[in-house]
Amino acid sequence: MAHFHAWFKQEFNSVYEVSKSVPPIHLADGSFNARGMSLRQYLRQAKSLSTHLTFHHSLEERHIFPVLAEKMPQFDHAADGEHIKSHKGIHDGLDELDALILKWTENPSEYSPVEMRECLDGFREVLFRHLDEEVNDLKGENMKKYWTLEEMERIPM
Repeated sequence: MAHFHAWFKQEFNSVYEVSKSVPPIHLADGSFNARGMSLRQYLRQAKSLSTHLTFHHSLEERHIFPVLAEKMPQFDHAADGEHIKSHKGIHDGLDELDALILKWTENPSEYSPVEMRECLDGFREVLFRHLDEEVNDLKGENMKKYWTLEEMERIPM
């Protein structure tokens, strides 16, 4: 899980910024052109991020969280567990990102670096916090508090 979550952060950052230099070089501000990318390529990269995160979170919500929620309230949909709340914020951000990608794919001249940065800034914190919290909640030492080894083997991960 930690490997996948680190990859999602890297994928987000590849859409968000190219480097962590001071000041950072931001692709979202339109500098993707200076990096040899067209708007179409940049939007394809952003769509890839959205598709991967949506697939990952949908899989978790449908197949993994319901099992974990049996013993771990942070995964419980009915109790509005923390991971469920985080997913809502992330999905809202991805929905906005998808709408912008569609708008700019259809009308490239309307691309707005300000809108793109606002969209990405709007869910970056909740995404990164969620990814870290989920990794911590699913670490072996924490899982031992809730599950036996035999029960763990039946969890669809």
